[in-house]
Formats: sequence, C-alpha cells, structure tokens
Amino acid sequence: MTDSSLPPGAPAPSLPRLGDPAPAFEADSTQGRLALEDFRGSWVVFFSHPADFTPVCTTEFLAFARIAPALKERNTELLGLSIDSIYSHLAWLSAIRDHFDVEIPFPIVADADRRVARQYGMIMPEQAGTETSRCVFVIDPEGIVRAMIYYPLTTGRNSQEILRLIDALQTTARHGTARTHWRKTETPFN
Repeated sequence: MTDSSLPPGAPAPSLPRLGDPAPAFEADSTQGRLALEDFRGSWVVFFSHPADFTPVCTTEFLAFARIAPALKERNTELLGLSIDSIYSHLAWLSAIRDHFDVEIPFPIVADADRRVARQYGMIMPEQAGTETSRCVFVIDPEGIVRAMIYYPLTTGRNSQEILRLIDALQTTARHGTARTHWRKTETPFN
C-alpha cells in the first residue's frame, strides 16, 4: 500500500525498533521549540493522538494529566503529538482548562507537516488517511526505544497500564526481568 500523505519520491515510513535509538527530532510545541535530545537523562512517554477536540483524545489527556505527577516521581516525562497546528493545540488546552479545570502539564508537538509522525510510523493510512494513530513510545534516559504500543483510533489508552509499563521497564533495567501482571509493590520474579 502507498501512503498518499507522502510527497512524491519520499521514502516509505518505517517504525523504530525496540532497542534502537529513538529518531531525533526538533519541533514546535505548546511549551515552545523542543528537541527529543532535551529529554536525555529522563524516561519519556512519547505518544500521539489523532486530533484535538475529540472526545476520546480529551479523556486521554485528562488521564495523562492525572498521572503526570506519578511519572515525574519516576523520572519520566510525557510528550504528546498530533498533526494539528500549534494554534489548535493551544485552543484545545484552553478548552480543557475551561471545561474540566485541568491544566495539561506536558508539551504537545505540533506536527502539521507530519515529519515526526512519519519518523515514528504513527500514521496508518489504511486506518485513518493522514491522522496519527494512538501510539506510545517509551524511550529510556539514553534515548533508546524500550517499548511501543499501538491502539486503534477508536480505543483510548489505559493510563494505569502506562504507569505499570514504566515501573516494569525501570525494574527490568535494574533486575533484568519482570513477570506478567507485575506491579511495583511486588517482587519482579515471583
């Protein structure tokens, strides 16, 4: 299949692989210009959403805002992305603040040219044309992709599972493994 959002002659998108360096980028965000390199030394939950002002995306952002303090305690930063403009992102954040009395504490990348989304394989043209899918990339403090999760456009993410995944990845970084359904309060090997 071809990606109709690609300019003629552009290379086909590819996914980063687990254990590979996360693709570097610099982009405008709701908190100013940033680069992935700015997060070096922290874990990063880099996620995409299909569009601003949609019900499922709004509930996800509210859930991510609720777990942001717990992620900070784990030396983990949240970083969102969609192909909407910076103006759309800012208006949406304002609407969230006005309607739900919640501040979104993390930056959202404005990727209108889809450059970053293509680097990370976030666009599934068979599913949505040009919107980004619900993707999650967990990047470790050295900039290595440690986990990837893809959800269909219709299905919101479980923020508690993202927290559990961070705990498990940080535990495996120290101890080598964590069993199925493992929680931070448990021994990772029993």
